Parts: sequence; C-alpha cells; structure tokens
Amino acid sequence: MDLLALSEINQQKARQVIAETGIVDIWKSVGADAQLVGSLRTGLLLDNLDIDFHIYSENFVLADSFAAIAKLAENQRIRRVEYANLLNTEEQCLEWHVWYEDAEQSLWQIDMIHILKNSQFAGYFENVADRIAAVLTPETREAILKIKSCRSPEVKIMSIEIYQAVIRDDVRNHEEFLQWQQEHPNPGIIDWMP
Repeated sequence: MDLLALSEINQQKARQVIAETGIVDIWKSVGADAQLVGSLRTGLLLDNLDIDFHIYSENFVLADSFAAIAKLAENQRIRRVEYANLLNTEEQCLEWHVWYEDAEQSLWQIDMIHILKNSQFAGYFENVADRIAAVLTPETREAILKIKSCRSPEVKIMSIEIYQAVIRDDVRNHEEFLQWQQEHPNPGIIDWMP
C-alpha cells in the first residue's frame, strides 16, 4: 500500500479510537483539557499505532487524574494501564499509558501526559507539532514516511528525530537517517522546533 494512503487510513482509525474512547470528554469531565500532540497532530502517523495527548488542568488535583483514567478504563476495549508520577522531576507531570484494542484487534497505545501548568513543557509540544505540520512539503512528508516505514520495531526512535533530520538537515532516506543518528546522539528530550 502507498505510504500516504496508509498514513491517511491509520490517522482515520486513530481518530475513531479517540471518538470510541471518549477520551477528550472524559478529561473534560474532571476539569481538564486534552490536547492532541505527536504524529497524529502533525499528520505524520504511519504504522506505529500511538496516540499522544497532553492534559492540562486549571487546578491540578492528583485524584482527578486517577478519576479520568478510572472512567477510561471502564471501556471494555482498554487492555492495560500504566502510570508514572513525575511531578517532582523537570517534566512536572503524570504519565498515563493505556492500550486499546480496536475492532480489528489492533492494539493502540494512548499516551496521556497530565502536565502542571507551570511546567516548562506546558504547551510546548503542541507548538512543535503545529510548526512541523506548517513547514511540511510533499517531498519532506514522503521522506519522513519512508524513513518511518523502515524503522525496526525493536529499536525505539523518537519521531521528532526523523522530523529534525528531514526538515532541518535534508535527510531523505533511511540510510542517510542512520548516519545522521550517529552524528546526532539523542540527548533525551529534544527541544528542536522548525
């Protein structure tokens, strides 16, 4: 299947997962705002079935975050939930990861990062995704999707690395990307924005 077509199909499926889980309304019910980030927001989701949200609350209450996840877990298609408390770290957030099995038995990972408003990352990744989407050309979109399609499932590569290599440094294929990676070791959180 053509990569652009596969990307479009999986983006439609991802939006269906969001609708079927009611995830945005669930967070709204506890006074929080769920903002889409990542590959789905940029329009570059391919075959990694991953949906990313950043969650913001006017008044951050730990119990509200747990209440939202409890409501989400009532959905019979939720297969697993993981949690990490990073409130006392640089990130100042709670990490929630849930796995949702769709009607085709594909497993979607939904990452929800509940961020304190005073975190340095509040709103940042939404801006990054919007900037990436704004500067994409047909050529860069195709190069990104081709590189993503060559990723080994065993090797964790952050999509932002691919976007940076293609958009900033004119990388156009998987071999060039592997060379680029050796020359640009991943520092953890990447703060590049086009």
